Amino acid sequence: MTTERMENNKILYPFRNPNINIEERLDDLISRLTLEEKIHVLPGYQAPIERLGIQAYYVGGEGAHGLVRRQGKLTGPTTVFPQPIGLSSTWNPNLMSEIGKVISDEARAYYKKSDKIAGLNIWAPTVDMERDPRWGRTEEAYGEDPYLTGKLSAALTKAERGEDPFYLKMVPTLKHFYANNYEKERISCSSSIDPRNKYEYYLKAFKPSIVEGGAQSIMTSYNAINGIPGMVNPEIQTILKDQWGLESFTVSDGGAVCQVVDYHKYFVSHAETIASSIKAGLDSFTDNPDMVVAAARDAMERGLMTEDDLDKAVRNIFRTRIRLGQLDPEGYDPYDYISDEVICSEENSKVALKAAREAMVLLKNENNILPLNKEKLKKVAVIGPLADELLMDWYSGIHPYKVTPLEGIKKKLQEVQVTYSDGADIVTLTSLLNNKLIAQYQDNENILYANKTELCDEALFKHIDWGWGSHTLRSKANNKYMSSKRDKEGILAADQEEAFGWFVKELFNFDRDSDNNYYLRTWNWENIGVGEDEKLFINTGKPKVEVDKYKFKKSLISSGIEEATSAAKDADVAIVVVGNNPVINGKEEVDRKDIILPPSQQELIKAVYETNKNTIVVIVGTYPFAINWEQENIPAIMFTASGGQELGTAIADSIFGDYAPAGRLSMTWYKSIEQLPDITDYDIIKGKRTYMYFDQEVIYPFGHGLTYPNFEYKDLLIKSKNYTNNDTIEVSCDIINTGNIDSDEVAQLYVSAIKSRIVRPIRELKGFERINIKAGEKKTVNFKVKVEDLAIWDVTRNKYCVEAGEYKFEIGTSSKDIKLEGNVYIDGEIIPSRDLSLKTRAENYDDYNKVILKNCIKGGTCVSNIDNNSWLCYKDVDFSLSYSTFMAQVANDTTKAIIEVRIDSLEGEVIGTLEVPSTGGLQNWIINSCEIKNITGIHDVYFTFNVGDRFNGELRISYFQFITG
Repeated sequence: MTTERMENNKILYPFRNPNINIEERLDDLISRLTLEEKIHVLPGYQAPIERLGIQAYYVGGEGAHGLVRRQGKLTGPTTVFPQPIGLSSTWNPNLMSEIGKVISDEARAYYKKSDKIAGLNIWAPTVDMERDPRWGRTEEAYGEDPYLTGKLSAALTKAERGEDPFYLKMVPTLKHFYANNYEKERISCSSSIDPRNKYEYYLKAFKPSIVEGGAQSIMTSYNAINGIPGMVNPEIQTILKDQWGLESFTVSDGGAVCQVVDYHKYFVSHAETIASSIKAGLDSFTDNPDMVVAAARDAMERGLMTEDDLDKAVRNIFRTRIRLGQLDPEGYDPYDYISDEVICSEENSKVALKAAREAMVLLKNENNILPLNKEKLKKVAVIGPLADELLMDWYSGIHPYKVTPLEGIKKKLQEVQVTYSDGADIVTLTSLLNNKLIAQYQDNENILYANKTELCDEALFKHIDWGWGSHTLRSKANNKYMSSKRDKEGILAADQEEAFGWFVKELFNFDRDSDNNYYLRTWNWENIGVGEDEKLFINTGKPKVEVDKYKFKKSLISSGIEEATSAAKDADVAIVVVGNNPVINGKEEVDRKDIILPPSQQELIKAVYETNKNTIVVIVGTYPFAINWEQENIPAIMFTASGGQELGTAIADSIFGDYAPAGRLSMTWYKSIEQLPDITDYDIIKGKRTYMYFDQEVIYPFGHGLTYPNFEYKDLLIKSKNYTNNDTIEVSCDIINTGNIDSDEVAQLYVSAIKSRIVRPIRELKGFERINIKAGEKKTVNFKVKVEDLAIWDVTRNKYCVEAGEYKFEIGTSSKDIKLEGNVYIDGEIIPSRDLSLKTRAENYDDYNKVILKNCIKGGTCVSNIDNNSWLCYKDVDFSLSYSTFMAQVANDTTKAIIEVRIDSLEGEVIGTLEVPSTGGLQNWIINSCEIKNITGIHDVYFTFNVGDRFNGELRISYFQFITG
């Protein structure tokens, strides 16, 4: 082997030679690394290998809606776009490409600032399917539809990785693989996912970003899937790498190594976790570096993995680093020219404004009240807790500038009187200990004391009730939030510019007693009291409720609603800006308790509307809301996501007609939380989730969004009426702008099967195009759908198939507003009757009740009962083979359990009874059998579970088989 050296930028070793094949370079590099050196590159902090001239590198960073540089040496502003839930409302892959270029340009510039040690492996986009609007991280992803999510995220990742066929501009890391929509117990829960949900929904969004978008990295999820923690899921290798061709490395979520042991309790040692993860296809570990290194070393010493296993991960890590140009001589990296000039450039700001505009969704526009004519306005009232705010979420970068809604409107209406009210109450808090007012002490620390006897600005606080026990208090004297950030000192102060943080310590709870006094508690329910020195303090204990030093009286000094209605009274129009703070009541680690607006905001809207019927509501939010009263009463409603630096400009442009809003919702807006099943239920088919299966009335359907002109759809053309599996179906129509305003329109193509063996979507998005059409202009939109993309997962044969039959193609402006439709016939497959003489996984059922999917240590997934009402159904079973025996692999932790085999219905004839003795544990598997009655014909088969006279245990079945003879 050549052992060349390099001086003055000449090649040192073959692994540094950019002119030879990358696999040869990797072979050379791996051969030179010691075992310890290999182990030390497994953590997120990859240690330097000084003897080979390889510097350290930090894996990770955020870029959900703009590069995030908020810490350490790389702190600085970046271009900030609307949150991903807003970007998904644009329905514009081309825009996503522009955004991807901005993010990767700025990432490259900051990478050079870090001396090329950090900043090119960015943990975004979040591709998780948003099956439930209560999910706390709804802001981070692209909606409830896998086709839309796949197209948008693929466009983003393709732009971010760059145009060079070999070198990577940056490495977008898709999050989180997969079924990760529950925050409360995310580090310990298991998502129960059956094969149809997995292949037809949860995996679909990830594939385009890898196959079409060229994504080179993916992050595993905290949750388990059918009992297997995400980071040890073998599908990392079998699906992501083997099937989809993911070439570079996969990474665990932060702290996930420890969680496998501490919370999932899947292994008893971190060494087992490291070894199993690497064998499953994971390469890099985002956890304590010392722990990762020690665990990997332990795994090697115990023989849990081989050096070949380790080499596989190390090879993938360095494959990425080579393609980032890190091991090349100077001058080879095609992206090294990118400089600081790109950061927050004027061109990037234009893209941010474009994104903010295209993210605007016009939900309602009764009697065309919008757009407002600036020339006819004399007075406009801007009202609401978010009217003069542009709030950050956890994945926001530092804004180079902010345009709030109020600022955007004022700039638009320079000749018009604009009045403003945030609608917040002004209150005082009085200690019952000394009957003195709480006040912010005017010094550099702004510590709070109960020491004022007369009203003053220091004793006045702006109070906002965000709902569900979350309150903020802002000092009128310095406009800063009361905070418990100095909780380690036991001190409270009015010293924070914003309510923000992983733990939002600017949140307080008012717990009222029977005498109408309050206990004031911190964000984590610690008690606040007044000490002998009159200073407010935090007590982590549980004081007796009758102690006065922990009691306060809250007094209303001025009403926010009265101030708001006064502002609205004589205005030509009232614009009420409401929504949510992205880090309050719904965020990472916190799922929403309800889907309504905070009750205080509902009261504000109603009061303003009663005062001024020309009320427009703008919702700046991070998830859908159940706004039933508002939809029924308010003339015009707009929705946009939080975050983008041009938020206020886009809102003002849209309201006053300088831009025609044309965004579309990427999630269904339900009428009530009562319409949703339990948040832990991942079965969107049986649970009737998303627009594809939900059959009740909603406020706004998926794809909904209005604009100012009307559009006429006509002349649907489907090139042929008959197709086979290898064909592409071409569909087109004409769209005419019949209004007098230029606007975008978003045409949406949906497909549904007329008849199917299984429950199919009501309709499913298979194409869309955002197109600008000038007033009076006609344009043709064209869609192409591959027949193979209409495949379902056939559980009877474990494969995708396109069913033979008629399919309806519909073009519309939402999933409910269909304008044109036509049918085609596809000469596909007819799914045969089930052959249960083959070994059949229990998870491949057609229907079920009260079961959970879990891991079987002997391989695959098993089905577990929940109680004695649990059952499984397998349809269209062919009994022509004269079966005599029913055999199953089972496990049981009770004294005795029974599986009854019935035909045709739950009350149908019992053809067999399988008795399952205690197996001594739920992973102690046995194969048991029973005789079954010889019947003929085609029948549905039901398994009913019976575990004792009263349910007191668990019965599992992994596979079964009907045997002849």
